[in-house]
Formats: sequence, C-alpha cells, structure tokens
Amino acid sequence: MIDITQDIQPLTTFRNNSVKMMKQLKKTGRPIILTVNGKSEAIVQSAESYQRLLDIASEADEREGLRQAEEDVAAGRVRPAGEFFKEMRKKYGISR
Repeated sequence: MIDITQDIQPLTTFRNNSVKMMKQLKKTGRPIILTVNGKSEAIVQSAESYQRLLDIASEADEREGLRQAEEDVAAGRVRPAGEFFKEMRKKYGISR
C-alpha cells in the first residue's frame, strides 16, 4: 500500500535527496511516485518488484488468477456463489 505522505514526492526532492529516497525504497519496498508540477510523471521501484511485474505480465494467464484466488481463500475473502448471484440478480433486476 502506498503511503501518500512519503511515497509521492516532487522530482526535485528526489533529485536532491536520491540517496535518502533509495534507502526509503529499500526499507519499505514501496515504489516512489515522482511528480512534476503536481502531476505524477514517473515511478521509482526496486528491480525486484519491477521483475515481478514483468513476470506477471509475461505469464498473464490462469496461473496468476489461481494464485490470487488461493490468496483470497486463505485470507477469507470468499462467500458462497449462490449468495453472490442472488445479490447480483437483485441489484440488476435480473429474473431467473
């Protein structure tokens, strides 16, 4: 999760404090969003996290979906399908 008080910084701040910011990046593992005139322009992230994104993008198939589903199950972010479908039918006015 991004901490907006630390992870969004002006490019000038990064340029003037790059060593400190790189230490923050290594310590937290969170990317740093760099802004120019208040608008996001670039993201600095660890090589490890960038490689993970590349791996996910290159394997964007059912394996990643299954991994995320297993993570959801382990974290208890699940509910019965019947309950979900009942809610969707009600929400969108779908009759059986």
